[in-house]
Amino acid sequence: MALTTAATAPDSRRRVPAATTPAGRLAENLLQRLLGYQMAQATIVTQAVFERCVGGPLGMRPVEYTVLMLVTENRGVSPAQLSRALAVTRPNMTLWVDKLEARGLVTREKNAVDRRGQHLHATRKGAALAAKATQTLLDAERSACATLSEAERLMLAELLHKLASTRGAAPAV
Repeated sequence: MALTTAATAPDSRRRVPAATTPAGRLAENLLQRLLGYQMAQATIVTQAVFERCVGGPLGMRPVEYTVLMLVTENRGVSPAQLSRALAVTRPNMTLWVDKLEARGLVTREKNAVDRRGQHLHATRKGAALAAKATQTLLDAERSACATLSEAERLMLAELLHKLASTRGAAPAV
C-alpha cells in the first residue's frame, strides 16, 4: 500500500509557496517585492470595507468622502487647494463640490479679496456625516486588518503617508 502525501493525493490541495497572491493562490515571488503591487492588493481590501460601510449605506464615493473630510478639517479651503492636494483637475473638483453642496454637506462662500475664488465650509449635516463615516471606517478597517497589531497598523499608515508625501518631489533617477 502506497503512502499518499498532500502533494500527490488526488483531492487534496497542492502545497502553495509562501509567496502567493492573497486570494488567487498564484506564485508572486517577484511581485511581492513591488510596493505598487502590494498597495494595489491591499487597496482591494480597503475599497471593499469602504463600499460595505460607507459607500452603500451613506451613498458616498471615496473621493466625495475625502473631499468632505478635507473641507471639514480645513475650514475655508478653496476648490483650487483641494484640486492640488488630490492631484485632480479643477473641473472635476467643481463637480464633486457641486454634489456635496446639492446634498447639503458643504457650502460655498465668495472670497472677499478675490471675488472669483471661493471658500468651502462643511455644514452641520456634512460634519456629522464625515464624523460618522470616519468612525465607521476606522472600526471596520481595524477589523479587516486584524492580521496586523495596532502598532503595525499605525506604522503602515505612517509609512504610506510618508511615501505619499514624496509626491511632487523630483524623482531620484
